[in-house]
Amino acid sequence: MKTDSIFYRIFQSIPTTFFELINQPPQLASAYQFSSVEVKQLAFRIDGVFLPNAAELPIYFAEVQFQPDKKFYSRLFTEIFNYLDKTELTNNWRGVVIFPNRSVDTGDTERYAELLNSQRVTRVYLNELSSIETSSIGIETVKLIIEPESTATTRAIEIVNSVRQQIPDVATTREIIQLIETILIYKLPRLSQEEIGRMFGSNELKQTRFYQDVFEEGKQEGKLETIPQLLGLGLSIEQIAQALGLDEQVVRQAVQPKS
Repeated sequence: MKTDSIFYRIFQSIPTTFFELINQPPQLASAYQFSSVEVKQLAFRIDGVFLPNAAELPIYFAEVQFQPDKKFYSRLFTEIFNYLDKTELTNNWRGVVIFPNRSVDTGDTERYAELLNSQRVTRVYLNELSSIETSSIGIETVKLIIEPESTATTRAIEIVNSVRQQIPDVATTREIIQLIETILIYKLPRLSQEEIGRMFGSNELKQTRFYQDVFEEGKQEGKLETIPQLLGLGLSIEQIAQALGLDEQVVRQAVQPKS
């Protein structure tokens, strides 16, 4: 699952979710504009930045990290300080890192201990969100990202029902339901669009280019997950590629050990 793009859409659609994750009043969202920021001269991109509309409010840098990475913190602080150097804003700043769990938080921290142990940086672990008292739609949508596959569809239906009951705006409701459908496509790529549409009581399938691209990407990820199993059964690269409708080079890359 491309979690950075999923979180980008969550923060765009339900910006109060970000502030709930860091135990701040959700009303703060109205004082911020969320966007992705790229410093072109340095060729790097920060997952998400909440820019305040008042000088006394801090800039929030949001990063999503779902893979272990020893150099994560060095890269994170390099990006933040380079952005601060290039921007004309003089606001204070805070960093927020979102991990699925603590076991993924493997970055070297010794050189950044003062920052990580201060109020500068907040680390959020999704599997510990049960400690958050609120049960808002935004938080429940975030929790769906790490929901076990066996209960993901049931939980998604419950969230969609809550959306329809609590959000009167039709366009917002449609946007959030589409986001939840996207999460399910990533988590359960073997489900067809028709099955997901019926699951949520949709009268028509989503026809946007983004939705179609995500659906195809989800199917591709599902195929890649089966390659090691087929290889273990004795099938050749050529046979696997033919059976899954993939290019042989894609299959070869999938079975190569990760460096």
